[in-house]
Amino acid sequence: MSAAPTIAVTSGEPAGIGPEICARLARERFEARLVVIGDRSLLDGVDIVEHVPLERPRIPGRLDPANARYVLKVLDRAIDGCLAGEFDAMVTAPVQKSVINDAGIPFTGHTEYLAERARTQVVMMLVGGGLRVALATTHLALAEVPRALTREGLHGVIRIVDWDLRRRFGIERPRILVAGLNPHSGESGHLGREDMEVIEPAIVAAGAEGMHVEGPIPADTLFVPDRLRGADCVLAMYHDQGLPVLKYASFGRGVNVTLGLPFVRTSVDHGTALDIAGQGKADAGSLVEAVKLAIELAGRHR
Repeated sequence: MSAAPTIAVTSGEPAGIGPEICARLARERFEARLVVIGDRSLLDGVDIVEHVPLERPRIPGRLDPANARYVLKVLDRAIDGCLAGEFDAMVTAPVQKSVINDAGIPFTGHTEYLAERARTQVVMMLVGGGLRVALATTHLALAEVPRALTREGLHGVIRIVDWDLRRRFGIERPRILVAGLNPHSGESGHLGREDMEVIEPAIVAAGAEGMHVEGPIPADTLFVPDRLRGADCVLAMYHDQGLPVLKYASFGRGVNVTLGLPFVRTSVDHGTALDIAGQGKADAGSLVEAVKLAIELAGRHR
């Protein structure tokens, strides 16, 4: 029997709930060795802490741009360890994108940062409530989404989703449902031409490669139970098209998975919750589920 995997857990924004939900992992039992990365002063009770010192003492609920580089150092340590094979997977507590940008460091989000560091195309997928929802675009303003969608790019996204569902989730031939961009999937071009000219050709190309892909399906009827029956994943065109449904079904227990990386990465389905930081009210449920899924996915490829 192989040894239990080693999982790096990044503690996230120090002013948010990340450190306290990481500390609560000590109450759980996992079939893995967890290494929590962050300032040890924030992680009371954690058995294994890899210490990265804060730039400035934290005040719960109060963002401090001085600690933005600390947040990225924590993240970089986990990424470097995964790329070197030291860690079998990484799990991330939430960061606050705005304060990193306020510090003068361009930062769109974990997903984009991981793609840059790993030098690969990635796909954001959330798992929860019996659903898997992947995103063709991630953290973009809505007005930028149509320009960001291309046949080649969407075809690449479908390939990544199909490949990782096979490789990491063990699904022999995934069935992927693809959402249309416009109402009624463009109504034959009368409500926008992206569905006809971008999404449909990408689906046809994926099908020609043997993938089981259906769409474009109007988003307002995509998530009905009869449509979802037998589907392995939904591919939404933008962040708020797919994630409200999944979060309604599973908020507080959902898991964010980054597909396309050379290692396993999972994360919580929520933000930093500055309003309750340091008050002992934070629910660690999503982080626990993220660790469990990381262990499961890492275990398939060791």
